[in-house]
Amino acid sequence: MPGLEPGTLFDASTIARNGRYRDVLTGFWALGVMAQLATLVLLARRGARHGGARHGARHGVRAVVQGALIAGGIYAVLWISQLPFRLVAHWWRRRYDVSALDYLRFVGSDWSTRLGELLLACLAGAAVIAIGRLLRRRAWVAVWAALVALAAAYVLLYPALLSPRLRPLEDRALAAEIQSLAREAGLGETTVEVRKAKERTRAVNAEAIGAGPTTRVILWDTLLEPEVGRGEIRFVVAHELAHVARRHPWKGVAWFALLALPGAWLLGRLVRPGEPAALPAAALVLVSLQLLALPIVSAISRRYEREADYEALRLTGTPASAEDLYRRFVRTSLADPDPPRLLQVLLSTHPTVVERIATARAAAFRAGPGSP
Repeated sequence: MPGLEPGTLFDASTIARNGRYRDVLTGFWALGVMAQLATLVLLARRGARHGGARHGARHGVRAVVQGALIAGGIYAVLWISQLPFRLVAHWWRRRYDVSALDYLRFVGSDWSTRLGELLLACLAGAAVIAIGRLLRRRAWVAVWAALVALAAAYVLLYPALLSPRLRPLEDRALAAEIQSLAREAGLGETTVEVRKAKERTRAVNAEAIGAGPTTRVILWDTLLEPEVGRGEIRFVVAHELAHVARRHPWKGVAWFALLALPGAWLLGRLVRPGEPAALPAAALVLVSLQLLALPIVSAISRRYEREADYEALRLTGTPASAEDLYRRFVRTSLADPDPPRLLQVLLSTHPTVVERIATARAAAFRAGPGSP
């Protein structure tokens, strides 16, 4: 790939503005994580102190119900502890004109997703208690299997049960083009829908969610604005279709299973299985392990995003449209063209904009003169 510098692609004011925007959002994220950990520490101490008196139910069914309720409560408390930082981050996005959504609607949006995740948390809590009571010291193996099963269920059920309300794509010509791209990618008939995102953000994006018969390609309505070129839309759709064609959702579940195995073993060593009062401590261990795994998870994600970029360039043959889309990310979502290496390693799930533009230009160079 050709070596590129951010200063040759974007002016200094854009780089400075986007870097400042990124730095503050990263700071709010870090504060939110610390608040989450502090909340879990307090809950774990309370559970250890009062576990015998309040949560030491001997009856198995009652303990399982308690586990579900406590896990749901943990999810709700963590959501509340994160809310101030999410609101301040939203204020920052509004200040930079990335979002125009008012605060009340920001808090109340995506309620169906929140309820679905709350239900999954309750199921996870009930499963951990039931398994712990049945298997005791060997419970960690079954807990690991249950967590993997929940991850797979999330991939399959999210499109049908947890995703926000969507509407069909009304542009029949574009829908036909997307179906043609899906067939070229080796996929069958694919559902194409539109998400109402314009009032929430001016960023452009698309998603591919689900797997197999539940697969959906979702276009944000910001992507359908007149100023967005057709080639850009085709490229971002091809990118999302590539994720499905390359089985990235299922590979993500497989990676989760691999990384969760030592985590489940450690959880079984540190937390008493089968005790509802131990669930806050279990959540603290899981969140801590998740944070420690961030560099690995980010590296895996970047690998799959690069693969999707390569495949989208092959499917569309329009590297110029790909570069136009990447540049639009810098303008609309204020993506940092070239973030610091440490942030890239720890938190970035995608290659940098500079890297992606270099990939597109390399594809254009390989295609030769006269390529789109």
